Amino acid sequence: MSEARTVLNDPGEADFRRGIQGLEEIRELLGRRFVARSEVIQVLLVAAVAHEHVLLVGPPGTAKSALLRQFARLVDARYFDYLLTRFTEPNELFGPVDIAKFREGIYERRTEGMLPSAEIAFLDEIFKANSAIVNSLLTLLNERRYSMGGQMLPCPLISLFGASNEVPNDETLAAIFDRFLLRVEAANLDSFHFQSLLRVGWAGETSRISGSENNLKPRITANELRAVHRRLADFNGFPPPFVALYKDLVVRLRSEGVQISDRRVVKLLKVFAASALLDGRHEVNRSDLAFLRYVWNHKNQMDLIQTIVEPELEVYYAEHPGAERPGTAEIDFEELVRDLERTAARLTGGEKLSDVELFSHLRTLHDLKAAFQALGTDAAKQRIIHLNRLLQFVYQKGPSA
Repeated sequence: MSEARTVLNDPGEADFRRGIQGLEEIRELLGRRFVARSEVIQVLLVAAVAHEHVLLVGPPGTAKSALLRQFARLVDARYFDYLLTRFTEPNELFGPVDIAKFREGIYERRTEGMLPSAEIAFLDEIFKANSAIVNSLLTLLNERRYSMGGQMLPCPLISLFGASNEVPNDETLAAIFDRFLLRVEAANLDSFHFQSLLRVGWAGETSRISGSENNLKPRITANELRAVHRRLADFNGFPPPFVALYKDLVVRLRSEGVQISDRRVVKLLKVFAASALLDGRHEVNRSDLAFLRYVWNHKNQMDLIQTIVEPELEVYYAEHPGAERPGTAEIDFEELVRDLERTAARLTGGEKLSDVELFSHLRTLHDLKAAFQALGTDAAKQRIIHLNRLLQFVYQKGPSA
């Protein structure tokens, strides 16, 4: 009885429990506000627990900035947000020089409210940064320190989230790109999400018009997030079979040209542990290896990594049919079926289709096939059989216009 009372009165335990609850509330809230972004949301949550950095890459209009800003608003922490351009100066991020002290021969920046004092940060178009900014960012991201006036000042940064329309091909930006342990593509949504996109998007627009969006309240404090992070120090649930499989995947990825440094191999353990912790587990399992999909260095490596990692995930979900794969909860099976029936009717109705229309319908079929495969249910597998027959019919028939 006394031991239980001690645990209940432990502030660290209380912060941990509130932190876990807050993270789940964030997952649910963002999942309602952003269509088909559950995997991205999961990456953000895990990275925050692991105190690692995340980069979102994708074309304009894919809700990268909106998602990251709303995530930050749900964390009660010192926050810094900035859109970088090639004209951005260091004082815009790190604070202006204190003129009064400079006159006394002391070089010091006023960092209050700036990036060096932030706990959560978002830098949009991060690869637009010039060399003066990049050099300071490297130390801040990796060591949580900022150099000022010959001193290295500690920074309270938990996680920094970056967004970019493209992956940099400039060697001078390779180091800053490497500081992001996890890289996630934010692409335009597949066609079968169209109706959900309109419904959720319209709800978002009306909330902005009415002002109700401003009622968004934090669900977790920075201290609670740190309490969850500290639990990783007690995590030792890396069973030998998992370690052996992890080693095998890393070796295979490296042999295919995917560069994964030893430093990143070790840091990924924090990600796996954070994933297990958020799932209520004291031990990692094969499903946590899904985060290897986000270690690509070039976007053309994404499919390669998928072909290596995905079979291991398929094994896990085949052995655990009750486990829910990230992203499948937001796939409406009935809507997929209706979309398939509409597309099939257009392709088999005898109507002449232009090459553009034919390509569009074929793209829809391939999107639907991927969605059915992700669901993996018996009903979904039956639809895949029907879909494959439809594809075979179309390819044999050829262009109809």
